[in-house]
Amino acid sequence: MISFTSTLAENISSKVRQLDLAKSRVTECVQRVEDILDLKFCTDGVQTALQNEDYEQAAAHIHRFLSLDESVLKRSTADIQEGSSLEEAFSSLREAENRLRVIVMKKFKEAVNEGDIASVERFFKIFPLLNQHDEGLHKFSLYLSSQISETAHKNLKQAQAASSTDKRGNVIYADTVTLLFEGIARTVEIHQPLVETYYGHGRLHTVVELLQKECDCQVKKILEDFKKNRQFKKKAQQVQMLLRSSKQMDKLDPRDLDVLLAEVALLNSRAELYLRFIRRRVSSDFDVAYQDPAIRSDKVQQFDRKIKESDLCKSMQEIVSTYIIMEEYFLIESVRKAIEVDTIEENSQCSSMLDDIFFILKKCLKRAFSSASVDGACAMLNHSCSLLETDFADELSERLKLGFPPSGILDLSQAYSMIQSSFQQGRIQPAETVEKARAVFVTTLNNVEMAREYTKTLASSLQEDLSKSFSSATEQETAKLESCLTDLNNSSLKFQSLLSHGVAELCNAAVKPHIKSWADTFQSTDHTLTEDDFTSYEANDGIRPFLQTFIVTLDGALKAFKADLIPANYDSLVNLTAAETTFQLEKALFKCSFNRLGGLQFDKELR
Repeated sequence: MISFTSTLAENISSKVRQLDLAKSRVTECVQRVEDILDLKFCTDGVQTALQNEDYEQAAAHIHRFLSLDESVLKRSTADIQEGSSLEEAFSSLREAENRLRVIVMKKFKEAVNEGDIASVERFFKIFPLLNQHDEGLHKFSLYLSSQISETAHKNLKQAQAASSTDKRGNVIYADTVTLLFEGIARTVEIHQPLVETYYGHGRLHTVVELLQKECDCQVKKILEDFKKNRQFKKKAQQVQMLLRSSKQMDKLDPRDLDVLLAEVALLNSRAELYLRFIRRRVSSDFDVAYQDPAIRSDKVQQFDRKIKESDLCKSMQEIVSTYIIMEEYFLIESVRKAIEVDTIEENSQCSSMLDDIFFILKKCLKRAFSSASVDGACAMLNHSCSLLETDFADELSERLKLGFPPSGILDLSQAYSMIQSSFQQGRIQPAETVEKARAVFVTTLNNVEMAREYTKTLASSLQEDLSKSFSSATEQETAKLESCLTDLNNSSLKFQSLLSHGVAELCNAAVKPHIKSWADTFQSTDHTLTEDDFTSYEANDGIRPFLQTFIVTLDGALKAFKADLIPANYDSLVNLTAAETTFQLEKALFKCSFNRLGGLQFDKELR
């Protein structure tokens, strides 16, 4: 029974396989017949279409012919009389194909010369039907490039003719480049659907690469005129000489560079925006064309490499490198000028250079960020850190080193230092000079604390701008920017160190002598009290006269600084005063002896 069932199943399977083979052969035969019929239809149809100048229909017939496998059809008709007529059909269609290609080339050229956009697009659509994808894209891209060139030439002429008093005169070249980029972007945006529909996905990069060559040519012309008209090279050379030379030379006014630097930053930001646009467009086209991630990634990398090697990128890199040098000079000279003209205004706790310097820093860094250049932003962050930690911090340090002129009670070391300083200067400093020196010290101390706060605030503000200005930055570029911002934020530690030293100096000069004098009085006072002494002190608020005097004196010494010091510095001074008082009291305490009433009195006073 099992053997019979097995044999039956095998027979049925064999029959099914035979039927399946027969079906596939019948299907193949039907396909061959349809192909032969299509071939004859194409042969007759292409001639009629050419006579009627219906080039789209003629191209459709040729496209169908090109999709047929000529060798298979010839084998299929090798043993029948159809063979000779089939050969004639192939020959006729090949002749029609060559003829149509010549016609399309000629008509496309005529349409370009006449500026007939509709006809240009009409014949552009025919090229892929004739398997001339590359030829069609190349010719169409050249046509688009010629339009871009013509428009760019007109825009540059208008820029050259613009008056210096024009509202946009200071950024006229940035505007001209922007018009060029917008024109190319608009061209890509309009014609991308046309390319993808008739040529298929994955070919947009060919058009963009050819348009980029025209872009390179036009950008080069604009930048050459920019450099000539703005005296860019001359100013760059002058700045480099001033930065490198240690000799006294006529300096270039930083204000003369301000407008130029703003235009350069705008130029680069527009270029970066344009490059991001074309990368995004081509990448989206590759995403549809290539499903394999490895192939897609390779195509994107090839395109990026070509863009990075373009004259546009090279030109902008050259300009940005010069911009960094000029921006550095602008920053250094502006800060030095702010220090030179520093003034202390009435009722102001800080001097003018503080706001001036951080305004300049913020302006330079914001401008560098607006350029969308990672290298430019990082370079300016590093220059800013260096300037804060050297030029500015050194200036503050030198002012603090002059010290706070003491007043009132002096200890022996302070008196000796003051006399020695007077002998060195050849005269005793008048009261007016002393008061001015005190004001400078206190103001500098406030400057240091506010510089610390401003540095942290500036770094925080730039951190917020990071994602906006560099939204398309790579992980490596973002990490580089983050590192530079961290260095800027850490510059506040330099000011913290100066602040600690300055507050300690103020406490030593203005407060410590009072504490030391009181501690000496406390130590020399007899703490062995009688009942009458204890009772009399109890009737007088429970505090001995010398201690009341100390409290009033110390309170007066601290209040003298409350209006002049910013709250943070005043709090630091109070904390140091408390620490110094505790230290001096503890030292004096171990040198004193108390009876029971003396100990009770001290306990009351301490509480």
